[in-house]
Amino acid sequence: MPKKIGTVTHWYDKLGVAVIKLTGKLSKGDSIMIQKGGEEFTETVESLQINHESVTSAKKGDDAAIQLSKRAKEGSAVLLVK
Repeated sequence: MPKKIGTVTHWYDKLGVAVIKLTGKLSKGDSIMIQKGGEEFTETVESLQINHESVTSAKKGDDAAIQLSKRAKEGSAVLLVK
């Protein structure tokens, strides 16, 4: 059962990067689902940054940036799939 761990707060189109306000823990290698309305897609976290610094994990309250293969709309839910 996927668990909500954050919300997309910003999307950088040219970079293909989403900024996520975390309400749970996120680590490199995690499988996540981005969901808004009827749109959803699953992705593995391969790039994770906080304040332009690469990290292996981020915790609740962090604003984490991740690179995605598809566009993530602001307000999209981020769910941990495992």
